[in-house]
Amino acid sequence: MEALSWNDFEKVDMRIGTIIEATDFPKARKPAYQLTIDFGEEIGIRTSSAQITKRYSKEELIGKQIMAVVNFPKKQIANFFSECLLMGAVNGDDVILMQPSAKIPNGLKVS
Repeated sequence: MEALSWNDFEKVDMRIGTIIEATDFPKARKPAYQLTIDFGEEIGIRTSSAQITKRYSKEELIGKQIMAVVNFPKKQIANFFSECLLMGAVNGDDVILMQPSAKIPNGLKVS
């Protein structure tokens, strides 16, 4: 594993957001959802594609707070642009989303 410098880490902008919409993503190569996430006033609304269908239903994702990297460039996946990267623990094809242990304001920085 390559070590990061402190300057490298400071470039990563991780924020807390709330999922406000989750829909199926039939054009994705692997089962995934298209998510709309509210990151508060400073960051705003962002979209993301997430391969989390094994563990989460669309309905249980609505209102869930998550942690995401918000300063990656947009990535086109099929006909959809992913604007942030959700953080999760990966166990094979199962992903467990990283989330705060208590409800907190959208947009707070993770450090």
